[in-house]
Amino acid sequence: MAEPSPNKAFPVSWDQFHRDARALAWRLAEKGPFEAMVCITRGGLVPAAIICRELGLRMIETVCVASYHDYRNQSELQVLKDIAPTVKALGDGKGKGVLVVDDLTDTGKTARVVRAMLPNAHFAAVYAKPAGAPTVDTFVTEVSQDTWIYFPWDMGLSYVEPIARGHQG
Repeated sequence: MAEPSPNKAFPVSWDQFHRDARALAWRLAEKGPFEAMVCITRGGLVPAAIICRELGLRMIETVCVASYHDYRNQSELQVLKDIAPTVKALGDGKGKGVLVVDDLTDTGKTARVVRAMLPNAHFAAVYAKPAGAPTVDTFVTEVSQDTWIYFPWDMGLSYVEPIARGHQG
């Protein structure tokens, strides 16, 4: 896996994230109907709120999977909270009619863990990197594997060096 480059940053504003999550909802509207949504925490919480509003979904569940322990390096995945049995039992009992949402699929490891729980669910992410893109059914924007996405909930307002300064000798 390519290591994220500090020069290949993709900062996302709240406005841009809201537009991208709504664009995902537009794409998902054609893929339903969905009986419930499972959002992968923590990153999936924000797009889940937007998508649930747009699609009129009221049954919302979380699955808590920890993979980034220091915000830069992925380590061993841990399922901190499983999906509720009532949601697992919907549809065919394997996820049919369930929408799974996350902010990003990076390597696809998290999506694969959750897909094992709900193999027939529809998986969606706002952003996807090449290694993770095959693990989701729908996404909005693909970024290179060595790009680090800075989500609005992880940022404050501060000065940013111009791109050209980082490339001068």
